Amino acid sequence: MKLKYIKAIVFLSSCAILASCEKQLTEKPFSFLTPNNFYLNESDARTAINGVYAELYSWDMYMQPFWNLNILDDDHVSGADWFLGTSGAGNPMGYWGVDGPWNGCFKIISRANTVLENVTLINTDIDHEVKGRILGEAYFLRAWAYFQLVQMYGGVPIRTESLSANSNQNVPRAKIVDNYELIVEDLKKAEQMLFPVGHAKAGEPGRVNRGVAKGFLAKVYLTIASAGLANGSVTVRGGQDNGYYTYPKKVVAGFEGVDSNKYFQLAADKALELINDEEYELFDNWENIWSMASRNTKENMWQLQSLAGSAFVNNLHNYFNARSTFGTGAVWLSNNHYKDYEENDHRVLKGITHNYQALNGVYVFYPSWEASKYKNLNGITYNNNGTTSDKAYTIKYASVTNPDLANSDAYLPLLRYAEIYLIYAEAANEVHHGPTVEAYRKLNKVVERAKATAAPAGMNQQEFRSFVLAERAREFALEGVRKFDLLRWGIYLDVMNKISLGQNNISKIRTQKNLLMPIPLDEINSNTMIKENNPGW
Repeated sequence: MKLKYIKAIVFLSSCAILASCEKQLTEKPFSFLTPNNFYLNESDARTAINGVYAELYSWDMYMQPFWNLNILDDDHVSGADWFLGTSGAGNPMGYWGVDGPWNGCFKIISRANTVLENVTLINTDIDHEVKGRILGEAYFLRAWAYFQLVQMYGGVPIRTESLSANSNQNVPRAKIVDNYELIVEDLKKAEQMLFPVGHAKAGEPGRVNRGVAKGFLAKVYLTIASAGLANGSVTVRGGQDNGYYTYPKKVVAGFEGVDSNKYFQLAADKALELINDEEYELFDNWENIWSMASRNTKENMWQLQSLAGSAFVNNLHNYFNARSTFGTGAVWLSNNHYKDYEENDHRVLKGITHNYQALNGVYVFYPSWEASKYKNLNGITYNNNGTTSDKAYTIKYASVTNPDLANSDAYLPLLRYAEIYLIYAEAANEVHHGPTVEAYRKLNKVVERAKATAAPAGMNQQEFRSFVLAERAREFALEGVRKFDLLRWGIYLDVMNKISLGQNNISKIRTQKNLLMPIPLDEINSNTMIKENNPGW
């Protein structure tokens, strides 16, 4: 990163944690800074780490491209063809933001490297515990960015030094397992350096803490373990008829020879450690997760922050909500996935919008086959034409300050405590070659919180594995989890192609090239050590 751009970065970043955001947006940027006159004290260190977080809010990342390329590309999502016709239909090269995640994640990595190199040298006018925390945040964010990259692109160049005019930009792609080695190493460092949630020096809401580092470490272990598993099968509900299909487990390319049992054990141990820390708790009612009052509390371990009236807003509400400046939203759950929930499961009973008024004034209900419940409500008659009206809109991004704006202050979950329970359940089942009492207990904590029926007793290893995978799909729908679950289990192509043509004529047909994203041509043209793109691109 060229040093003359440091202030531009930190000016944007000063609201990354959204503490005193309105005041900080008025600060004047300096014209030029060097390490000698910038990294002098604790205030400089805080500003620098905010600059790493700031990239999350860019048009490379969560302003749209990052969630577009991941949330829209799974078996349970549907939407308007004008929006899902590119990345949602397996054609990411047709999407304007296709290079965003690569560029954005490497900016995070570069900025984190700058923090690690320079904040380390600050020894005066700084609380050394806060200094350690800031370095821990930098290690975590670097690991998080590499985790996203390796899942999306396969092995990527490892850069652990900041970029400068004199640095070597030509770095070859590392092996996938080497990328994961760095990710694990960085997360372990972060875990040791960060404070637990609620600690006086843990930092403002929106910063990562020790529990978040532990949670992602468990998630990374689970990803390695499941990707490397060489036998077994998974049953998934889907296809045109929404039936149950069993697919053989395939080793994901790059994970050959991985000791899956070792990593499943590590995932189970780390998830259980985090649970036993008792620093977080599930909300009693599933729907409470998504209220504005619940932000950054209880199970919302790490969320993308936002602030109405500032530059730190996003368009999640506009695309996912039933009522939108488009008239209605552009993204919804498929009817088939809706039918995978029990009728009284709060994740559809309360988590899907059943009655709403579109921007044109028309009152609509969903789904058409439940007219007796939703057609007439509070003296209003709602409509559904039985085809294009059947759109299962989530409430997850509906709670915003002003729902009539295209860009608003929706929060996006980056890690929820419910996932830690499901990580433990999945990993323990694999370690013990079948579900243990404790695996059932952790699974049912999530299932029963949603008011769904407890998992069936007496399941074998494959049945429990498949149930957990389905439960993750029900719990984390439209949160950017499902695609990576299918990829790490090696069944993404099977599941997508079994559907072929999805709801609203959205193509679910995928080929081998869709297993990885295309590397940006700018990277290939400028980095002489990368000779070719991912297969098929």
